[in-house]
Amino acid sequence: MAADPTLGAPRRPRRPLPAGPAAAPRSNGGPPPGAAGDLAALAELDEAALLAGLRERFLQQRIYTDIGDILVAMNPFQPLPLYGREVSERYRRLQNDALPPHIFAVGSRAYHAMVGRGGSGPRNQCILISGESGAGKTESTKLLLQHIMNLCKGNSQLEQQILQVNPLLEAFGNAQTVMNDNSSRFGKFIQLRFQKNTVQGAKLSEYLLEKSRVVQQDTGERNFHIFYYMFAGLSSEQKEMYGLLDPSLYRYISGRFGTQEVAEHWKHKYQEVCNALDMVGFQEQEQVDMQAILAGVLSLGNVTFEPEESNGSVKVSEASQGWLKAAADQFGVQEDELLKCLICTMSVTRGEQIQRFHTQQQAEDARDSIAKVAYGRVFGWIVRKINELLAENVDPDVELREIGILDIFGFENFAVNRFEQLCINLANEQLQHFFNHHIFQLEQAAYREEGLPWETITFNNNEPILNLLLAKPLGLLSLLDEQSAFPQATDKTFVDKLNSSFKGNLHFQPARGHVLGFSIIHYAGKVQYAARGFLEKNRDTMPASVRGLFINSVTPLLSVLFKATISRTGTLMPHVKDKVTPGADDKFNSIRKQSAGAQFRHSLVVLMERMYSANPHFVRCIKPNSQKEPGVLDNQVVLLQMRYNGLLETIRIRRDGFSWRPSFEEFSERYGILLVKPGVPLTKESCLQILQSTELKGWICGKSRLFFKYWHQEQLAKYVEHLERAAVIIQKVFRGFRCKKSFLKQLGELRAQAQRLQEEAEREKTQQLSLAAEAQERNSFPVPMPRKRRLQFCPHPSGQSQQPPVPRPRSKLTESTPFDNFLNPAVPPPVLETEEQTGEEAKMRKLKRGATLRWFTDTQAQKVMQDDGAFPSWLHGMISRREAENLLSDKPLGCFLVRISQSQPGYILTYRGEGRCRHYMIQVQPNARYVILGEDRAHASLTKLVRYHQSVGIQPFMEILTVPCGQKSTESLNYKNLENLTLSSPADKEETPSEKQSCPSMPSSGTHALQWFRRTENFQNQQNPDKSRAKPISGESSQRAFPHLRSSVRLVMQEIQQEHV
Repeated sequence: MAADPTLGAPRRPRRPLPAGPAAAPRSNGGPPPGAAGDLAALAELDEAALLAGLRERFLQQRIYTDIGDILVAMNPFQPLPLYGREVSERYRRLQNDALPPHIFAVGSRAYHAMVGRGGSGPRNQCILISGESGAGKTESTKLLLQHIMNLCKGNSQLEQQILQVNPLLEAFGNAQTVMNDNSSRFGKFIQLRFQKNTVQGAKLSEYLLEKSRVVQQDTGERNFHIFYYMFAGLSSEQKEMYGLLDPSLYRYISGRFGTQEVAEHWKHKYQEVCNALDMVGFQEQEQVDMQAILAGVLSLGNVTFEPEESNGSVKVSEASQGWLKAAADQFGVQEDELLKCLICTMSVTRGEQIQRFHTQQQAEDARDSIAKVAYGRVFGWIVRKINELLAENVDPDVELREIGILDIFGFENFAVNRFEQLCINLANEQLQHFFNHHIFQLEQAAYREEGLPWETITFNNNEPILNLLLAKPLGLLSLLDEQSAFPQATDKTFVDKLNSSFKGNLHFQPARGHVLGFSIIHYAGKVQYAARGFLEKNRDTMPASVRGLFINSVTPLLSVLFKATISRTGTLMPHVKDKVTPGADDKFNSIRKQSAGAQFRHSLVVLMERMYSANPHFVRCIKPNSQKEPGVLDNQVVLLQMRYNGLLETIRIRRDGFSWRPSFEEFSERYGILLVKPGVPLTKESCLQILQSTELKGWICGKSRLFFKYWHQEQLAKYVEHLERAAVIIQKVFRGFRCKKSFLKQLGELRAQAQRLQEEAEREKTQQLSLAAEAQERNSFPVPMPRKRRLQFCPHPSGQSQQPPVPRPRSKLTESTPFDNFLNPAVPPPVLETEEQTGEEAKMRKLKRGATLRWFTDTQAQKVMQDDGAFPSWLHGMISRREAENLLSDKPLGCFLVRISQSQPGYILTYRGEGRCRHYMIQVQPNARYVILGEDRAHASLTKLVRYHQSVGIQPFMEILTVPCGQKSTESLNYKNLENLTLSSPADKEETPSEKQSCPSMPSSGTHALQWFRRTENFQNQQNPDKSRAKPISGESSQRAFPHLRSSVRLVMQEIQQEHV
């Protein structure tokens, strides 16, 4: 729902307002009939009635409830049948007031407002999903993306790639906490970019990854999901390749794994992550290097230290020497260089290098710091890579619209709250202020400016808390940065500074007794923070020599990660220099680095700027109980969330206020069509005329704008839609009349022409008869008839090609579906080589065919070829669409073939359906993965794709491939595509005579390319899918990616394993 551009988002007043002298006449209006589930329609408005309404709906599994245009979502803690494709189709329309509240309705409102259907023109939108940890924000984000991608209906793979971003980021950025089994340990803002109504790209921004979780987890919590997924999903051979042992040996995952059932679930999740990496476009070598780095992080965590008796320094304990070697091998660096980074620090003073040895605590901190930095940079690189792969590929001058979806960590209050919880709760304070600003402050300010009678609604303003945290120079984060800059400062001096600076502040409380901490009274309640580790986490330092060490790693990805720089907002920036000069490490560490708190503050500022510039939609997620039990609603838990979210005040302002406040010009420009006359002036009088022509009630006219209830936009949209339908009917009748008139005219002309032709034919016939009679009279002797001769076959002269056959009519099995190829407007459709075809079109067609064939022979032929040198029976070369349909015309249901596309690199799978053939485009992605357009699964080879869909149906009709369509005999070939290949490379002209004779049944043209298409000796073996399935896929082993590990890693892991037996 669009908002007034000068005031921001939709807002509203209180109590029924009488129409003033300047107001249009109205009666008391209310929500439209069928607005069940809208809390703004409650007769009695108090906490008890609100809680009773939510409880009743939740127990009936109606988890969504409206407050006007704000959605309240209760986490059911169980899967519900509310999100199928058929449900998404019902919520496609903008006018869905007859449907119950749903997360899909929010997505539809944002999408239609973005394209300009609604109360105003096209405008950027943002959807803010808020709630405490475990309330269901991440799932709501996935459902919104799913629905918006369904609304786009684009004919590309981009929609599926965007949907795969969530499972990928969940694996690397989510973890189990005591409050949530899939808690987001970072914040993300997804910007979907549209041109008109089609998505063209996406951009992802990430905020404050909780890197400390890599090295430490509290009781009942786990590390990031990806570590457990790797142990469950990797095969024994792959674990040996990466140097991974039993998960119980690793300290960073607390030596805990899971039950067999949980491990199976993690194994399935690992397969999803690998598929998501393939779908989005990550190269296989990048994936392998990434997992090698994660294995190195785990091995590094097992390195322990003990003091040296001689000089007081530290050394690596005897028991963990093997882990140090393993970590160095997995990182691709020298063991002694990694050891130096752990036990000592090198500095340069007046040109002299000074080596300072670490204490045991400092060595452990250095180890954990390296692990956190390595994991954090891997995560940042994943986000940057996603943005590169999903970036829009359009003209820079083209204006794009956006829908932003914010899924950020929820409010947290654990038994022990640290620096991360302070930043998380600060973000939630900022979002609550954004909500208050749009729902209460802007709206009530508009009523005062317009002079409307309004009783002010009080709300819990959290601005003083934000000042406490963010003010300069005496805010909490500013004081933390100040203390972090002092080398001698400690966590205790920081707490003492807070106690002296905020003495008497109502929202700050010093800790009692000797506890090193403090408490802040947040909008959601009091939270006590443990101050230990605040300075270290805010400094976010790493050993000085680590950057240079990892830049020189033999693992390419690790080198790229540490060549990159960190932006002001904490994001990973690509490296601009080609090499590292001597002393670069010292220069790098001499520059004052942004603290973690400063980076987070800057990123919040950027996020708020984006959100304030867009039209907001709000989803308030509520957790029904703290035990994560389905079907249970705890009154106290829900009531507490209702209070700090301000639901009661929100209902009151939505019920009595006016959420939509367009200016006179905006309203008359948008709805002037309702007067059904041209040239409607953009004035107040026009607005009143428009409204008087409708049956709208409950609106108010102010000094410079109109004030509407939240349901008025949908009612006005219905009036406009009614006129649009009438216009379509008028157009239909007029066009029908015009076409009929033209048809009758042409029919009359044809009939007159036929009459003339018939008359001419009769005259000519009469004349011929008369001439024949005269000739018969003149000739007295009979003329002998010519002797019949038997027809003999006359071969074509050598060097002349046979003429192509006359094109037959299109097969009756053909039906145009959304899955036919060449429906992409960016790709020219295939044209038949008819006489009408121009020479230029024929030339372009030949060029495309030649380019596609070269692509196949150069990059694909060896991948598809079987071990016996033949191609699978289902591969039919570059045959035309019509030929494919004719081949399948007499085949059983489910029969299929794969052909090379004639217009662009790729394949087309033709499937024999019931009464028709369907054509599915198979794209070959830049990372050499094969994907059927519209599918959510990528495959390593074309053969694997076919095998997969012999057991799993192709969406959305779930059609399963059964019998491959082979050649009718060993003599017949469907590779006529190569006859037209005239564009050959110089190497083709230098082929040997033996190569030309390798395929004698083929025509001479394009023989070099034809050598790929050798027939299998035993054709019947190709028809047996079981036998062909058992054969290994040729070329896979040679193209497989391996991590760049040192050769000693396997021996080291074997030694470690023997020690723990």
